[in-house]
Amino acid sequence: MRTFRSGLLIGLAAAVVVAAIAITYERYDTRTLSRTTRRGEVLCGVNKGLPGFSIPDDKGNWTGFDVDFCRAIAAAIFDNPKKAKFVPLEASERFKELQNRKVDILSRNSTWSMARETNYDLYFPAVAYYDGEGFMVPRDRKIDTALELNGSKVCVQSETTTQLNLADYFRANNMKYQEVKFGKLDEVVKAYDSGQCDTLTADVSQLYALRLNMAKPGDQVILPDVISKEPLAPVVRQRDDDWMMIVKWTLYAMINAEELGVTSKNIDEALKSRKPDVMRLVGTDGAYGEELGLSKDWAARIIRHVGNYGEVYERNVGSGSKLGIPRGLNQLWSAGGIQYAPPIR
Repeated sequence: MRTFRSGLLIGLAAAVVVAAIAITYERYDTRTLSRTTRRGEVLCGVNKGLPGFSIPDDKGNWTGFDVDFCRAIAAAIFDNPKKAKFVPLEASERFKELQNRKVDILSRNSTWSMARETNYDLYFPAVAYYDGEGFMVPRDRKIDTALELNGSKVCVQSETTTQLNLADYFRANNMKYQEVKFGKLDEVVKAYDSGQCDTLTADVSQLYALRLNMAKPGDQVILPDVISKEPLAPVVRQRDDDWMMIVKWTLYAMINAEELGVTSKNIDEALKSRKPDVMRLVGTDGAYGEELGLSKDWAARIIRHVGNYGEVYERNVGSGSKLGIPRGLNQLWSAGGIQYAPPIR
């Protein structure tokens, strides 16, 4: 009888362990690549409307820096950038919706921070855009620096790192301010534009974009101060390494392509190149794409359909766009910036 009971207890314990493993496997084994391939499209979470980064036109056609990154992933997998489907998400819901698998990836001007990785079980594979928080004020306030903002009424989006940085900055500089917060970015902008506050804070890239839609853009000044580090990165779920590798190396391929001078206009010539680093990039030497679960020409697909990092930057937010944001830190490391990609070899 004692042996029978012992065996029963061991059996029950084993069943509990197996069940626990199954639950853990179900929770963490997302297998996004295989599901995306079967589905035939990449589900990409984006900002609901931020000029230069992600914004739809009247016909529902999306454009922007973050949008193009999702199209690059679709091009790498399907050889078709149109296989990216865009799901607009509010800042307050973006990470939960990624966790819940409503989207495969966030490409939504999201700041990489330790707490976001640990609290949400997420990965930020690589920095797509180096940014920082800044301030915009009406020109007639005649303010030249953020240190003159003592006593300001500041409009800010709640539940963001922007709100936290704002508090840190004013506390560190012994200044007072009145916080006017809203859950949605368009509410923040409307409040500022209508005079409910005299200062607007957001990432500097956002300030350039938001200024375009204001009643009198020319009356608004973006101060030169940058008060935080905001490394904006795509986001994926943890414990989904195959998918994370594709997202990361898609960005790195685009950066390497710019450094090597490979563009959407000369990709056919690049395929004939005998330079070893170009050959590895475009897939005529090695099996680097196959090691990612993709084709040999995965990077060539990205460049042909979407372009290299510099092309995407310039047409969406740089000199070729209405925003005209200087490359700054987002310039290649070899040209004075800090954008730097590990080599494909």
